[in-house]
Amino acid sequence: MTFGELACTYACLILHDDGIPVTAEKISTLVKAANVSVESYWASLFAKLCEKRNIEDLITNVGAGGGGAAVAVAAPAGGAGATAAAAAPAVEEKKEEPKEESDDDMGFSLFD
Repeated sequence: MTFGELACTYACLILHDDGIPVTAEKISTLVKAANVSVESYWASLFAKLCEKRNIEDLITNVGAGGGGAAVAVAAPAGGAGATAAAAAPAVEEKKEEPKEESDDDMGFSLFD
């Protein structure tokens, strides 16, 4: 996100919070009052966005993310529950980390 986009975003939030209709002119006025230089098209783009979308929805759904795949999990039926629970713990494989070579292995040391 560029600095201009961020400034216009804050301007839209300020206008919405004060209950003022979000227009390109009002966004530009707030951005200029903050001594931020922004390309002229940003204010009109953000104003059009705020006309088409409800700002409250944008604020509350900021962390919702896009359409992730739904995962279906079926509960085990009857006596199968104990068997499934016993098989659930998986054995973790231990990865061996490569052993670092010391100076002694190379035949010399730092202080020789």
